[in-house]
Amino acid sequence: MNMDALPKDAGCGRRWTAALALVLSLCGCTGPLEYVRNGFKVGPNYRLPAADTAADWIDAADPRVRAEPADFANWWSVFQDPVLDDLIQTAYRQNLDVRTAATRILEALAQRNVQAANLLPQSQTALGAYVHGQISQNFGLPFPSTFNLWATGFNASWELDFWGRLRRSIESAKANLDGAVEDYNNALVILLAEAATSYVQLRTFQQRIAFANKNIEIQKGALEIAEARFGKGVATQLDVQQARANLAQTEALVPPLQIGLRQANNDLCLLLGLTPHDLLPRLAPEPIPLTPEAVSVGIPRELLRRRPDVRRAERNVAAQSAQIGIAQADFYPRFVLFGFIGYTADNFARLFDASSYTGFIAPIFQWNILNYGRLLNNVRFQGARWHENVLTYQQTVLRAQREAENALIAFLKAQEQTRSLADSVSAYERSVDLVLDQYRNGTADFNRVFTTQAALVSAQDQWIAARGSIALNLIALYRALGGGWEIRFRKDIAPPDCSPASLPMSKEAALPEPSQQIPAPRRLSPKEDTAAAPEASNRPSSAPVLPIP
Repeated sequence: MNMDALPKDAGCGRRWTAALALVLSLCGCTGPLEYVRNGFKVGPNYRLPAADTAADWIDAADPRVRAEPADFANWWSVFQDPVLDDLIQTAYRQNLDVRTAATRILEALAQRNVQAANLLPQSQTALGAYVHGQISQNFGLPFPSTFNLWATGFNASWELDFWGRLRRSIESAKANLDGAVEDYNNALVILLAEAATSYVQLRTFQQRIAFANKNIEIQKGALEIAEARFGKGVATQLDVQQARANLAQTEALVPPLQIGLRQANNDLCLLLGLTPHDLLPRLAPEPIPLTPEAVSVGIPRELLRRRPDVRRAERNVAAQSAQIGIAQADFYPRFVLFGFIGYTADNFARLFDASSYTGFIAPIFQWNILNYGRLLNNVRFQGARWHENVLTYQQTVLRAQREAENALIAFLKAQEQTRSLADSVSAYERSVDLVLDQYRNGTADFNRVFTTQAALVSAQDQWIAARGSIALNLIALYRALGGGWEIRFRKDIAPPDCSPASLPMSKEAALPEPSQQIPAPRRLSPKEDTAAAPEASNRPSSAPVLPIP
């Protein structure tokens, strides 16, 4: 800026404007116009980074994949299982991981409030003091060599947020608070999906055990037939041994299934916030929950709104963007007002006399000159951290799409596998009936019975496992789509202790228009004075309303 271009008769306001422009230009981080546009704050205003999302799902042409908007708030209701509904609600109320995530919101809220309080006078102290002094008489000073000083009063110091350092700190704390809320939402997504997964696994193991026991009874009947025919001399000892081997092999399948059943039971106890105990009296054997053939998945871009982990990663970018402004503010002088009001006297008896009133105010400025190498590298460090968070956000978006695509194809193909296995089981069941009749009548040897029964056991076990995998993959799909965290908005379910159920956040975060997005970040050059950062965004921040213990 050319200082000579200013009118010689410019007033005080114009001189201050020139001085401000000079300071901004000397420090080199934020220009005067940008400083004004940023709301009288140095450093960049935040803007949502760009993220690459697919236009549609890979299997969008499949009639079972519906792109219309869907409500994932109560996705578990598609199974139409009252027991599962009850377990979901119990897990929401009692799970300790969710309650831990809720307390982290309280922590972030307190930290945000601390930063907000810094806009007020930062130091406010009431004091009282007594000083007795004795000075050498050989100084030749014109006042007594012995004195007393009594003082009491109130002092305060207030750093004026001239460059926006404190307001940037509040921005960062607000973004971290929003991130803590998203962590809580993500904990709910994981919890509800894992609770449903453990429940379906438990039901699947129950069904696999039931079919194994059914085959054990069939094979016991086959063993009795073989023993009876051997006793009549119309069969060999080989038939009996094959029947026993087949029966023992099937019986050996049951203990591993019982282990899996118990482990699913214990996993469910943990998710419910309970000590491990037997839930089977409450969860008597029931069929695996039925699943719909088609599923509504919306479009991939909606993952940016719905998945809490994606929104958490975006909030990390916002918090770090504010840190760049905080670092840049160190280039500029800090202005502090220090003041004292109170009473001082040399005698305690006169301390509170009107004539003892004392007051003063002391404007102070502090400027860290000759430290620009350190300050500049701190700005570069914060900018590099911002780039790191942007890349993490973009990677989180890609990972979310991968998880959704994987779960979707698994859900679709599990249906096809189950249909094929169902046909196989029906054929083997009929084959076992026929071959047993033939063996009983002596028209078939036991080797065919042995082979057919073993094949039936394997086919039935695969069929039940595949039926369970349909439900498990559908649960994984709802988890990948970020469904379920909206349960905290339901009024008919009691929230857990320390729950942010009353958070006034919107159920969907607004997506920016493409024109509002910035491109993927470029690499930093060592010669750059500042780190590139996004500009303004109008994303609203919201403060949770939580009970403070």
